[in-house]
Amino acid sequence: MITIKSSINSPIVLINTFTVAPENQDELIRVLNEATEKVMKQIPGFISASIHRGKNGDKVANYIQWRDEASFEFMLQNPEARMHMRLAGRLAIKFEPNFYDVDECHEKLLEENGEVFRH
Repeated sequence: MITIKSSINSPIVLINTFTVAPENQDELIRVLNEATEKVMKQIPGFISASIHRGKNGDKVANYIQWRDEASFEFMLQNPEARMHMRLAGRLAIKFEPNFYDVDECHEKLLEENGEVFRH
C-alpha cells in the first residue's frame, strides 16, 4: 500500500515526468510497469511506484518512493535497472526526474451510510 506522509523519517520521492508522442504512451507505461515488477521491487530500499497516464496522451508521470537516496543510488548501479531506464528514455521526447520531500498531506474523511472512509 502506498502511503504519503510528511515527517522527518519520510521516504524520498522521485517524480519523473515524461513527455511522449501519444503513440508511445502505452509502450512507455508498459516498460515502466515491467521495470517496476521485475527489477525495482527486488532492490533494497524500494517502497512503491505509481505510474500515471496523462489524459492528453503526451505525458506519463512516475511517482516513486525510496527509503533514502542511498537506496536510489544503489539502484542506479543495477545493470537491469539501467537497461530499463535507457529504454524508457528512448521512448520519451524528454523526461524530468526530480526529488521531492513531502511537505504536507491533506485528506478529507467522508462518511457514507454511517461508515467513515478516506477519499
